[in-house]
Amino acid sequence: MATETFETHAGEAPRSDARAEVLRFYELAKRREWKTTDLSWGELPPVPEARGTSPERKARYEAVWRSVVTQQLQADSVAVDMAAQLLSLAPDAEARLYYTTMVQDESRHVECWLRLVDECGGTNERDPHLDTLARLTLEAETVEEKVFQMQVFYERLIIPRFRLIARAAPGTMVEELCNRLATDDGIHHGAGMAYERVLLGRASKKTKARLIRAANRLLPVFVDHALWRPSERVWIGGAMRNRDLERIHAVIEDGIRVAASLGLDASEIVMPNLP
Repeated sequence: MATETFETHAGEAPRSDARAEVLRFYELAKRREWKTTDLSWGELPPVPEARGTSPERKARYEAVWRSVVTQQLQADSVAVDMAAQLLSLAPDAEARLYYTTMVQDESRHVECWLRLVDECGGTNERDPHLDTLARLTLEAETVEEKVFQMQVFYERLIIPRFRLIARAAPGTMVEELCNRLATDDGIHHGAGMAYERVLLGRASKKTKARLIRAANRLLPVFVDHALWRPSERVWIGGAMRNRDLERIHAVIEDGIRVAASLGLDASEIVMPNLP
C-alpha cells in the first residue's frame, strides 16, 4: 500500500535523520501490509502431516506441532499488549505512527495463529518463561527499556526461530505464516533500532545504565525460555540440547554487539551461565 510522505510544516523544526528513519519504517510497514485472507487457507494443510505411522506415533506427531503453534500464539498474544503499550507511551509522533502498524501486525498474527490452533485441535501448555519475559517488558518503567526489550532484543531473536519452523514445515500454512512473520518482525526490529537511537540520543547516563541492568535481568530468563519444551517436545529438547546451547550463545553475543552499536556500555552485560 502506498503512503504519503510526511513533510515538516513551516515553523516546525526539521526532523533529525534518526526520526526520519523511524518514519521510513512506518512507510515500509504500510507497503508490506497483508491481510489474513491473503494466506492459502483450505489449500494447504495447517501443519506437516504424519504419514505411514501407527496411530500412537501419529498422535504424538500432531501433539508436537500443536505445541509449536500454541507457543507462537502465546508469543504474539503478549506482543499485542506490548505494541499497544508502546503506541500509548511513545513520546514522538513518528513512533506513534509506526506503532499503529505494529499493533495491527501483531493482532493479525494472533488471528492467524488462532485459526491454525483451532485446525490443530486446540492449545496445550503455555511457556512460563515467555510469560515472565512479557511481564518484565510490560512492567519496565521507561519507554527506552520497553523498546530495547521488545524490538531490539526479542524481535531480533524470534526471526531465526520463524525460519527454523518454516524449514521444518514445507508446503503448510505454518511455513507460509512463519515466512510472513519473519518479514514483519524484521521490520519491527529495524524500526525498534531506529527509534532506540532517537530515545538514547537524548537519554541520561542513568537511563542508559537502566538498559544494561534490564538486559542482565532479561538474559537468564531468555535462556530458560529458549531451552523450555512442553511435555510433548521434551524428547526433542534433549536431542537438540547441545545445538540449542550453541545457538543461544551465538544469539546473545550478537545481542551484545547490537547493544554496543546503540552506544550502550556492552561490557557491563553479563553472559548468563548456560546449563
